[in-house]
Amino acid sequence: MSLGDEPGYGDASRGEDGGYGGSGQTRTRLPDRPGDVYGGARRRGSSSRSLITVVGVVVLLIAAIAFANRGDDSPSSGGEDGDKAKTSPTAASGDHPVDSKVAGIPSGFPHTGEGAQSAATNYAVALGSTDMFDTEQRHAIVDAVYVPDVAAARQPDLDAAYSSEKFLTNIGLDKTGAAPTGQTFISRIVPVGTKLTASSTNSAKVELWYTSLFGLSGEGSTNPVSESWYTTTYQLKWVNGDWKVTDFTQKDGPVPVGRDQKASTADDMTKAVEEYGGFTYAR
Repeated sequence: MSLGDEPGYGDASRGEDGGYGGSGQTRTRLPDRPGDVYGGARRRGSSSRSLITVVGVVVLLIAAIAFANRGDDSPSSGGEDGDKAKTSPTAASGDHPVDSKVAGIPSGFPHTGEGAQSAATNYAVALGSTDMFDTEQRHAIVDAVYVPDVAAARQPDLDAAYSSEKFLTNIGLDKTGAAPTGQTFISRIVPVGTKLTASSTNSAKVELWYTSLFGLSGEGSTNPVSESWYTTTYQLKWVNGDWKVTDFTQKDGPVPVGRDQKASTADDMTKAVEEYGGFTYAR
C-alpha cells in the first residue's frame, strides 16, 4: 500500500482505459422563423400582428430560460440510461446540497446518479486534504468515506504510509506531519467535473476530473506549492442509506496548457489558502 492509493498521489499506470467525457455545451435555440422581427426583412401586416409576434417570441424565450433553470424536486432516474450518462456534461441539477455531515464531510446523498457524483466529489476533497496527515482525522475520514469492511482493511496501510518518516521528510514535514515553523502545508483538491459511467440500483461508477494543489508555502520552502491534474474513477455502493467508496483507480490528466502567468509569492499563496474555504459539491 502506498500513497498512490489516495487522490493526488497516483500512479498513471494504475489508470483505467476510457474517455474523459465530452466538453458538452448548453445552448438555447429559438424556433426558426422567417425574417427578423427586430429589424431584418420587412414584413407585411398590421402593427398589432407584429407586436403579437414579438411578444410571443419573448414569452417563449422567457419560458425556455425558466425551464432550463428550474429546480427539479422529483427523484432522478439514478443515471440508468447508459448513453445519456456517457455524453451528459457536468451541470447543475437544481437539487439542493445535503445538509448533514459525518466527520465534517457532507453525507446523506440522494440515491440517484447525481447523488453518487456528489458523494464521490466530496469524498475526494476529504481524501486529498491536509487532514489525512493527522492520525485521528484520517481515521474519521476513512470511516466516513469507505464501506465499513474496506475502511477497516485500509486503515493499517494508510497509517503506515502517512507516518513514513522518509515520505514526510521528502515533502518537507517533520515526523509528526507538521510543517516547519513559518511555513504552511497545503494539500487541496479542486474538482472540475464528474461523469457517471455506470450505475445500477445500489452501485455506481463515477469519474472525477480535478486539479490538486500540494506543497509548502513560506520563505525557505524546498517543496513549493504546485498543481497537478488527475482523473479518479470511484466505485461506490449504496450502504446504510448513503453512497460509500469500495475502490478507486487514478490516472494523470487531462492536463491543460499552462498560461504564462507569474507565480504568486509565498505570502500570497498562504493567505489565499487560509482565507478561501472549500465547498460542498452537489450536482
